[in-house]
Amino acid sequence: MKEILVAPIGRMSIFIGKMLGIGTAAIFQGIIVIVFGVIIGVPLTFTAVGLALPVMILITIGLTCIGLIIASLMTSLESFGTIVTFVNMPMFFLSGALFPVTNLPYWIKWAFYINPLTYGVDALRTVLISGWHSLLPLYYDILIIIIFDIVAIIIGTYLFTNRQ
Repeated sequence: MKEILVAPIGRMSIFIGKMLGIGTAAIFQGIIVIVFGVIIGVPLTFTAVGLALPVMILITIGLTCIGLIIASLMTSLESFGTIVTFVNMPMFFLSGALFPVTNLPYWIKWAFYINPLTYGVDALRTVLISGWHSLLPLYYDILIIIIFDIVAIIIGTYLFTNRQ
């Protein structure tokens, strides 16, 4: 991070470049998962995959910004990994990606509903699985993800450009 920050380019360019680079890698990983799904017989249509890719991009932008926000606040690389894991793992486990959250106790369901990844997982399931009973209509999921992305980009660029 220190080497990147002393580069003779603007910090906004660094932030956007990091966001796009990490996002591109994540999209390729998502495409690999989709290809493996097709190979093992998951019934996917071109329309479903075509709708899933923009949703994956939206999810990736927000999650990448979370990592860059945390990186902007950290002073050492060792603490960055610990903190990112501490933030990302609960987001992932409470998103409903691995197991249904309908049986969660009431006292923890609030974390499910404020988790932006919940709406990304719901949107992906809606476009990829025909007949999926989604949490919200697809356009609400997308709207929540877009709002989260915009807020994360604003906070991330502010913190990254003002880092010493």
